[in-house]
Amino acid sequence: MNLLRAASTVSLLTLASRITGLGRELIIAASFGASAYTDAFNVAFRIPNLLRRLFAEGAFSQAFVPILAATRATEGDEVTRRLVDAVGTVLVWALALTCVLGIIASPVLVWLMASGLEEYDAAVVMTRIMFPYIGFMSLVALAAGVLQTWKRFAVPAVTPVLLNLSVMLAAWLLAPWFRQRGIEPIYALAVGVMLGGVLQLAVQWPALRAIDMSPRIGGSWRTLRTSLDHPGVGRILKQMAPALLGVSVAQLSLLINTQIASHVGVGAVSWLTYADRLMEFPTALLGVALGVVLLPQLSAAQASGDQAAYSSHLDWGLRLVLLLALPCAVALLVFPKAMVSGLYHYGQFSALDVQQTVHALMGYGIGLLGLIAIKVLAPAFYARQDIRTPVKIAVVVLVLTQLMNLVFVPQLGHAGLALSIGLGALINAGWLFAGLRRQGTYVPLAGWPGFSLRVLCATALLGAALGAASVGIDWVGLGSQRVLRVGLLAGCLVGVALLYFLALRLMGIRLQDFARRG
Repeated sequence: MNLLRAASTVSLLTLASRITGLGRELIIAASFGASAYTDAFNVAFRIPNLLRRLFAEGAFSQAFVPILAATRATEGDEVTRRLVDAVGTVLVWALALTCVLGIIASPVLVWLMASGLEEYDAAVVMTRIMFPYIGFMSLVALAAGVLQTWKRFAVPAVTPVLLNLSVMLAAWLLAPWFRQRGIEPIYALAVGVMLGGVLQLAVQWPALRAIDMSPRIGGSWRTLRTSLDHPGVGRILKQMAPALLGVSVAQLSLLINTQIASHVGVGAVSWLTYADRLMEFPTALLGVALGVVLLPQLSAAQASGDQAAYSSHLDWGLRLVLLLALPCAVALLVFPKAMVSGLYHYGQFSALDVQQTVHALMGYGIGLLGLIAIKVLAPAFYARQDIRTPVKIAVVVLVLTQLMNLVFVPQLGHAGLALSIGLGALINAGWLFAGLRRQGTYVPLAGWPGFSLRVLCATALLGAALGAASVGIDWVGLGSQRVLRVGLLAGCLVGVALLYFLALRLMGIRLQDFARRG
């Protein structure tokens, strides 16, 4: 398997999901702005998303994928199929109970997340509508882990498009229908989220059947007990305990920051959400894609005892992080007003909303390199079934992040929250890297100084070009000239990207040099 091609496939399909995700946010911004109701929706949507990241894409995936890959590499497909059946059965039973409890406890969950909300009751209603989403997405994570182990990356990468399209259709069609009948229109977005979860799960099952790995879910208490007795399930649950603690740290940080933002003022939660949507482009296209491709490869190399391949795969991922994430970070710091105004400044989204979102985006941008590097460095530990080390680091970083909040939030408001997250990500990534080097599990290949210098030179050229475009054009002043504004934004970004890769090519770095077999 060509790892660069696999990562590129995931990135391109993820790009489709992020473009539609951005379209989703644009429609929400234009239709509802940054209001008390959008704050309520964003908080309500964060609750199932928090649990999704905590259990589905977090602790579960971190424990499940390495064990699944190792089982297939050492015991074959038939044993692996029985493991998937057992895990699927336990997961369905656990999710059913979680969804019932979550719907009942929604008022408490909203209060814990954002007690300062002006539209608290609306957030509770939307949380109850959307809570079963966590059930669908956890099963999607199970399917994605199996497909990725079989090197089928396309379907898991493209399915988030269905969520975005569902929410967009709900905003376009269902929200006006709600308004005509005296129902709060923003509730339509919650209905769209639920429909998106159903659709995402629906498209995974045909892909699993194609490789004869669709799990057989046991519906009886006896089958559940048998599944719990499966040794693979026991190993996954044992690995999930420290993994859950590690992911909980990150989600606890999100919960604390959302709670703080709800007290900063109306609009703060939404400004951070709109900025985070732009951050998801580079983090998903680069970090998630590299992590998805590398984790099965690193796990297989570790299982077979091939430490040279393990270190080589990791070195390949880190070079791509520097090559692709550094210019993105510079763009967020130099060119934020153009991106925010060009994409969001329509309808109910005011010039004040543009400025406040820019401040948040710059805070996030400072830590972009760290946020993406974590997506490569943490899987290096998970592949070794060492989840404790990233957990310990995450706990310390959480404390440091909240200490930084004490300093930054009184001075910078919601932007201080973004800045604390960005700096915390840099500390986390640096610590993970130092840990791998200290263990001797990662040995950098030759050529890093020259490679880094050339990337820095090309990035400086890109930053200078974006700085000139940022100063030379009155992006906010373009007002309602939507086509002109978007056209200028796209032209600038495409132009500097071509300039960057041309500069790299002239200095001897080509993307095709990163193609490798895995």
